[in-house]
Amino acid sequence: MTISRESSRESSIEALLHERILVLDGAMGTMIQQRKLDEAAFRGERFKDWSKDLKGHNDLLNATQPSLIEEIHRQYLEAGADIIETNTFNSQAISLADYKMETLGYELSKAGAECAKRAVAAVQRTQPGRRCFVAGAIGPTTKTSSISTDVNRPVARGTTFAELVKAYGEQVQGLLDGGVDLLLVETIFDTLNAKAAFFAIQQAFASGARRVPIMASVTFIQAGSNRGVTGQTVEAFWNSISHVPLLSVGMNCALGPKEMRPLIEELSRIAPIYITAHPNAGLPNPLLPTGFPETPDTLAPQLSEWAENGWLNIVGGCCGTTPAHIKRIAEAVNGVKSHARSKIQPYTRLSGLEAVTIRPDSNFVNIGERTNVTGSPAFAKLILAGDYEAALSVARQQVEGGAQIIDINMDEGMLDSKAAMEKFLRLVASEPDICKVPIMVDSSKWEVLETGLRNIQGKAVVNSI
Repeated sequence: MTISRESSRESSIEALLHERILVLDGAMGTMIQQRKLDEAAFRGERFKDWSKDLKGHNDLLNATQPSLIEEIHRQYLEAGADIIETNTFNSQAISLADYKMETLGYELSKAGAECAKRAVAAVQRTQPGRRCFVAGAIGPTTKTSSISTDVNRPVARGTTFAELVKAYGEQVQGLLDGGVDLLLVETIFDTLNAKAAFFAIQQAFASGARRVPIMASVTFIQAGSNRGVTGQTVEAFWNSISHVPLLSVGMNCALGPKEMRPLIEELSRIAPIYITAHPNAGLPNPLLPTGFPETPDTLAPQLSEWAENGWLNIVGGCCGTTPAHIKRIAEAVNGVKSHARSKIQPYTRLSGLEAVTIRPDSNFVNIGERTNVTGSPAFAKLILAGDYEAALSVARQQVEGGAQIIDINMDEGMLDSKAAMEKFLRLVASEPDICKVPIMVDSSKWEVLETGLRNIQGKAVVNSI
């Protein structure tokens, strides 16, 4: 019997996760900033005449300063990191468009993976028997697909699901070709963007690409709030991505340990997979010399407490953290028993901005059927007349009246059903008092159902091919 390299790699990280808490690296950006590189250093010879300013384009350093990136990776490995993340947070066409470098997504992703793999190989040569892993970092992009950033155009989107899938597909292929051991979809601020990333990964696997474990990490930006950028709660977020075959789920960025603490506790309770956390070194403070308040000696004990509480399988640092932070974290969690994966009941778990769980004692679930052009002549008249504002009020009335799910159907002979479904769902997404509940996408046409699902960040119901 032969075992593939991919299967062997996956089983080895699974074996380590059963043994102990693994350590993730710290911030790449923080380490690059400490080098105080000038414009010429970012450009290198190849991009010396580029039309856009390139200073601060950290991912470009994979191509122009690969030895520097490799050195930073090596410092984190020597500090005790078991997993290092590639310097590819923005290595996809959507983010690279800011520099007119849309075509470099694959190249920078592959180069970033190769930098990290060389660092791992160098460290493992000096420490025989040590096992280290490279996680391909896949950031959220600079655009959002589930909410509008234009107050005057609530149906406008910075990007679409299809555009995201294409961009992420190129990045994923580059990371895999560069040799990553894991794929980490991180700093998720828009769950629909993340769904596109997961779809692109699964599409790559289905097309014959090398399979590796997938990790996910969400960011919550508001201290004291249980909601992310797009308004989802922790449980709603988890329900939205729980269909993905993930190795782990966790949280990173935006918050420091104090602010993230209750959120990671909740996630560890509701997600039945491995749990990760890599918070910032506190909330950013420009008045401090380092820009962040948490030192290695103040951050490590807090994360050690999380580990002692049984919340963690993988722990590291995000913005503001350095190899010194990672060294102290590795020491602090050494010997601490890792999180025992939670067992949850196999109930139907849906979400809009908020979670809905259908339990045996739920009695019955109210589904608002009035946002259905085939079942409500009044709603159909509004949609056919293009009066979407009034149509939205119908949805709002249903939720206010106690609907726990709203059914949306645009199957009408006089309508462009795909366009109507997309427009209405985008308008619904701009109304928190409506989109807090899950959506039931209702159509007899596959392309309409698909359009609906490409415009919903939550966990929806499909009705009724």
